Amino acid sequence: MADSFDAIVIGGGPGGYNAAIRLGQLGLSSACIDKRGSFGGTCLNVGCIPSKALLHASERFHEAQHDFAKLGIKAKVDLDLPAMMAQKSKVVGELTKGVEFLLKKAKSEAIVGEAKITGPGKVEVKLADGKTRSLTAKHIIIATGSDVAPLPGVTVDEKQIVSSTGAIALSSVPKKLLVVGAGVIGLELGSVWARLGAEVTVVEFLDRVTPGIDLEVSKAFQRVLTKQGFTFHLSTKVTGVEKKGGGLKVSVEPAAGGEGQVLDADVMLVAIGRIPYTANLGLQEAGVALDKRGRVVTDHHYRTNVPGIYAIGDCREGPMLAHKAEDEAVACADLIAGKAGHVNYDAIPSVVYTFPEVATVGKSEEELKAAGIAYKVGKFPFTANARAKTIMATDGMVKILADAKTDKVLGCAIIGPEAGNLIAEVVLAMEFGASSEDIARTCHSHPTLSEAVRQAAMGVEGWTMQM
Repeated sequence: MADSFDAIVIGGGPGGYNAAIRLGQLGLSSACIDKRGSFGGTCLNVGCIPSKALLHASERFHEAQHDFAKLGIKAKVDLDLPAMMAQKSKVVGELTKGVEFLLKKAKSEAIVGEAKITGPGKVEVKLADGKTRSLTAKHIIIATGSDVAPLPGVTVDEKQIVSSTGAIALSSVPKKLLVVGAGVIGLELGSVWARLGAEVTVVEFLDRVTPGIDLEVSKAFQRVLTKQGFTFHLSTKVTGVEKKGGGLKVSVEPAAGGEGQVLDADVMLVAIGRIPYTANLGLQEAGVALDKRGRVVTDHHYRTNVPGIYAIGDCREGPMLAHKAEDEAVACADLIAGKAGHVNYDAIPSVVYTFPEVATVGKSEEELKAAGIAYKVGKFPFTANARAKTIMATDGMVKILADAKTDKVLGCAIIGPEAGNLIAEVVLAMEFGASSEDIARTCHSHPTLSEAVRQAAMGVEGWTMQM
C-alpha cells in the first residue's frame, strides 16, 4: 500500500467522497479518510438518506390512514415501526456500500481512521486497530462536514433528549414530541413522528419558521403545518429540561424575556442547527485560519491560508447542504488538476422534505428589498393546477422573482407537491441566465405539476392563463 498520494481527502461525506472520485477521473491518486467506519458522512448515515426514508414511509402510512377512502380505496393499516426502521437501515447500508465501490472505481484508497494534519503535505491517521499510518500528499482537502449544534445547559442522551441522530432511531412513537428549532431538520423529523401519531410542539427562538426563506412562503408553510396538528411557540427559548416521572418537563420563556411556562414531553429533539467539524484535525498547529464561527477560511478557489491545504463543504462558509459540498468537491478537484472550477452560489437550491415540500433558490423578496433591487413577482397556486387537483395536493404555490428591467430570474420559492423536483427547472434557468419569459414560453406537458412553474413565470409579466 502506497503512503504517498497526489491528494489526501479528510472526510468521506458528499464533499469528501465526490472530491476523491473526481480526482480519480482526472488521473490523480488520492486517499479518502473517514473515522465513522462507513463512508457517506452524516448525509448517508444519519442525515439526508435515513430521514427521507422515514419521511416517505410515514407519508405513505398517513396517506393510507386518511386519504385512501377519498379515492375509493378501503384499507385498514397498522404501524410496524421495527420494519420501517429496518427498511431505512437497508437503504443506508446499500448506499454506503455504493460509496465504497465508487471510491474503489476511482482508484481512491478508502481509509477508516482519525486524520490529523501534522505538517505541510503530511497527514497522520490513527487506525481502528490503534496503529498509526503516516501519509504524504501535495494537496490536502478538508471535507470534515458539520456536527449537531448543542443547546446550552441541555445534555443529549439520544433516548429522551435526542439530536437528529436519535430522532431517526426511536424505538417507539412518543406521545408528545417537543422540537427545539423550526428549521429544516426539526420540521422534517417532527413531520415523521406527527404522521405516526405523536403530538408535536415546536419551540423556535425567532419569530418565524424556516428562517432565511421567503417570508410569504414561510408563513404559508406554518399555516399548513398547523393544519396538520403542529403547535408552534415562536419567539420562545428553552431555559431548562428536567427528567421527571418517566417524561420531560421543559421550561420555556419568551425570547425577549418574561413569564415562563413548563411544557410536558416524552421526547425532546434538539434541532437548532449545525456547527462545522474542525476539532482535533491539527488545524491550529498547521496554522490554518478559522473564522469566528469555527469555519475554515478559504478563498474563492477553496485554498486556505496554508499552501496545499483546501476546504470544502460544511466546514467552510455557505449553506450546509450535501449538494453544495458536492459542487465544491468537483470545483476544487478541477482546480487542483489545473482546470477551471466554479460554483454558482446564486443557483444552489434548498429543500424541506415535508408534505408539502418547500424548495427555494436564489434571492427572496426580503433580500431583494434590502439590496435595493427592483423586481417583479409572478405567483401561481396549486389549487388552480389540474394535476395537483387529481392527486389531492393543492396546498401551496410557486413564486418567481425576476429583475424589473432585464426580466432575468433572480429567485424562486415553491411550497407544494414535488417542490424539490420542480425547483430544478428554475435552477437550470438561473444557471443559464434565463428570463421569466424563457420559462413562460417553454412548452410544459399537460397535466403536470410543472405547469404551475410556467404559469408563475407568465405571471411575472401579467399573462397567467390558467387562473
